[in-house]
Amino acid sequence: MTAIADLRETLTTVLGPAGVISDPVELRTYECDGLAGYRVVPSLVLLPTTTAEVAAVVRACHRAKVPFVARGAGTGLSGGALPVAEGVVISLQRMRALVEVDPANHRAVVQPGVTNLAISRAVAAYDLYYAPDPSSQQVCTIGGNVAENSGGAHCLKYGFTTNHVLALETVLPDGSVVWLGGPSPEVAGPDLRGLMVGSEGTLGIVTGVVVRLLRKPEAVHTLLADFPSIEQAGNTVTDIIGAGIVPAAMEIMDQLAIEASEAAVGAGYTLETPAALVIELDGPADECGELFGAVQELCHRNGTTKIRVAADDAERARIWTGRKAAFAAVGRISPQYFVQDGVVPRTRLAEALGTIGAMGAEAGLRVANVFHAGDGNLHPLVLYDEARGEHERAEKLSKAIAELCVDLGGSLSGEHGIGTDKACSMPVMFGEDDLATMGRVRRAFDPDGLCNPGKVLPTPRLCGEKPGPYRPHPLEADGVIERL
Repeated sequence: MTAIADLRETLTTVLGPAGVISDPVELRTYECDGLAGYRVVPSLVLLPTTTAEVAAVVRACHRAKVPFVARGAGTGLSGGALPVAEGVVISLQRMRALVEVDPANHRAVVQPGVTNLAISRAVAAYDLYYAPDPSSQQVCTIGGNVAENSGGAHCLKYGFTTNHVLALETVLPDGSVVWLGGPSPEVAGPDLRGLMVGSEGTLGIVTGVVVRLLRKPEAVHTLLADFPSIEQAGNTVTDIIGAGIVPAAMEIMDQLAIEASEAAVGAGYTLETPAALVIELDGPADECGELFGAVQELCHRNGTTKIRVAADDAERARIWTGRKAAFAAVGRISPQYFVQDGVVPRTRLAEALGTIGAMGAEAGLRVANVFHAGDGNLHPLVLYDEARGEHERAEKLSKAIAELCVDLGGSLSGEHGIGTDKACSMPVMFGEDDLATMGRVRRAFDPDGLCNPGKVLPTPRLCGEKPGPYRPHPLEADGVIERL
């Protein structure tokens, strides 16, 4: 009996027949995450419903030396939940309980399969909400948000997932269960909670999350401004921050992204405008109203051609629907696409966008831009058609755009994570000592290399191993990485 067959028999006893998927057709449902350009069919998919069941599954994988990959809703955009062919996927979708709401202390305890938006809906009656808001918040899960340290449009003012998570129940790669963090934002000792957030499922599997809740702001003001160019929209963002104003969110979409979004949801964006800037301020009513007037003046100084101010909650929601629909809507104008989320200094936004446009033209591919302008977090979407043989060209362009962000003084990723997609670019951003240290930390948690292998750190197999006799990757020869 093979290791997988033996594991299936063991875990069917633990999870029941409905908790184990082995049918080849059903397994294909889990072959990729939101980055569909990379696909691997797992050997098994497991569906636990409790922390105890997750721990039992991980212990069984640990004993059998079978690699495992945790998966939430599969909305990730970096290949972070890409399966391993001879491994298993541990799906957390059935762990959807809102365990506890503590409105007095502005906390809630949730299982990892709870969707991002469901938290805010569950605590709305207490005039509270959960601040991080990825575009996929209606379907993405809090477990995935923790793994990638997700942000969203409002991270400019409120920060990322790590700023809103107090404690994590975690199943370590050997199957032991620990709590990292505590009931208050600061705990004594090393910040292991902070280490786990954003580790992309490589250090353990989160099965419980204590989140921090915020009081809803007294006032919210939202506008949508059109500009004759991306550069003018970007200059407006720089001027707003330079004036000492920190909006809750500032988002820019180019004409191609607007075209796709309008075709999908019809939110009332101007189709012919080269750039649209969404700005939202929130806080005390008097302060918010005064700053909103200053923001509109700065838009006019930078040549806005039209300002649409949301008159009520319904119109504000419509504006945000247009922005948050952009990624999925691009599927209406292109059969496939790669999306990046590199970060550049705000002052180099115009340079970055101009260079990306030139790179796309040279490659003969369209690039749509939609991004968190306030913190320089770009989201260029490289559009391609695999049927026309454009996949390799698009993948090369996407990688070059990510590395361009590093060259401009930024980062490979702002919130989507490194995953499979950008692992081979890590040496562009980090030196050998940095990568070696990351590898040592990872091995301290997972000495057998079973927990989401092949993600984040470059490996010879992932980054260009050639067929034939084994040849060590240069980073391996230098002792930076190890062959698993």
